[in-house]
Amino acid sequence: MPPRKIFNPNRRAMPMRVACFMSGSGTNVVKILENQLRKGSSCPYRVVLIFTDVFDPSNQKCRAQSISSKHDVAYEHNDIVDFYKRRGLESKKNLSLRPEYDKVTQQIIEKYDLDLITLCGYMSIVTRPLLERYNDRIVNVHPADLSIREGDRRKYTGLNAVRDAILAGEKKLHSTTHIVREKVDYGEILMRSPPIDVILPKGVTLKDLLRPENAALTKRIAAEHQTRLKEQGDWAIYPKTLEMLGEGRYAVDDQGSVYVDGVLMPNGLRL
Repeated sequence: MPPRKIFNPNRRAMPMRVACFMSGSGTNVVKILENQLRKGSSCPYRVVLIFTDVFDPSNQKCRAQSISSKHDVAYEHNDIVDFYKRRGLESKKNLSLRPEYDKVTQQIIEKYDLDLITLCGYMSIVTRPLLERYNDRIVNVHPADLSIREGDRRKYTGLNAVRDAILAGEKKLHSTTHIVREKVDYGEILMRSPPIDVILPKGVTLKDLLRPENAALTKRIAAEHQTRLKEQGDWAIYPKTLEMLGEGRYAVDDQGSVYVDGVLMPNGLRL
């Protein structure tokens, strides 16, 4: 089969209709919205929905409602903790219920006629009901260069990717936008950010960070780098990725290859 465009503006009136899924502060959502506002009528995407798995009217843990109000964007929620409690479970770690949860979410968002879902600090694993309904059309940003491999696996996946990269001796860090697939952090790479340098405090060595007694120091350094990477990486490539998707410049094939403007890009585009 030939490559298929993730969004084809020739088949649908632009702009591309986007939902932002979030669970916390929503900083990536804000940057996507700010870019949309800055571009105005020329922006090839439009955020039409903010969805969250955390119902928090106080906006203390999750700012979804306040962001939606400020930017006049529709808001929907499906509180995952409440969903699990109503089924007798205290923790959302039991993934056997997740497809049922995502089926409810799918029903909630269906009326928005979405072209794309963006995960913006969305802390619930996405499962088949959403992956199949929005095949190729769910994207995420990850705080690591997903093109780096170790054997047959991607080296820096999961929640501790920044820490793992620092402890492995990486000198530079990148963010990556990618398509979301069933295997977490293994979807096709769309774009990689410019690098930020790994900078250790004066007098601190990599060997120091590998010592168990320095776990708190390592955690703090990783958090500082992740903040810088978000500001210089995520906030640059996520809005840009959405722009290019809305312009119809990205395509994928059944072999998991990504094409940009018809050119094969095995590791996505480097911004």
